[in-house]
Amino acid sequence: MLYLIVCAAWEARNVGGLVAMALDDGWGVQVVATPSALDFVDVAALAEQTGQPVRSRYRRPDELKPPRPEAIIVSPATYNTVNKFAQGITDTYALGLLAEAPGLGIPVVVVPYVNEALAGRTPFLRSVADLRADGVIVLDEPDWALALGHVRAARKG
Repeated sequence: MLYLIVCAAWEARNVGGLVAMALDDGWGVQVVATPSALDFVDVAALAEQTGQPVRSRYRRPDELKPPRPEAIIVSPATYNTVNKFAQGITDTYALGLLAEAPGLGIPVVVVPYVNEALAGRTPFLRSVADLRADGVIVLDEPDWALALGHVRAARKG
């Protein structure tokens, strides 16, 4: 199972393309949207495409625990999410998953969609370096095929 974490960025409206690529690659896909991303994606279409409900919150105690992901792709990854992930902040379900993943040995690929002004800021550069030091793959360019290649390699790994 591949978890696709979607953040609130304009590119989120196209995430169905990444879902299609992952499904074609043999993955089961669970979309996890940050609360703000829910306004950027077609929740019903993604649920139909994946056969899974789009998740955006922690489960209630009476809800079944979803399967643990084999890998995670974060795309589009916003400035906010990259920085919070690097700092271990878990104020959303998506960030909670990300905070645990490196410690559980779950491969994570981050596909940043950050404008040039933010991408050059020290906090972002420091966060990218910290994530990479933790074993997280942070792409330099948004490239879904490359992201899938990294999780495919980790799966065979």
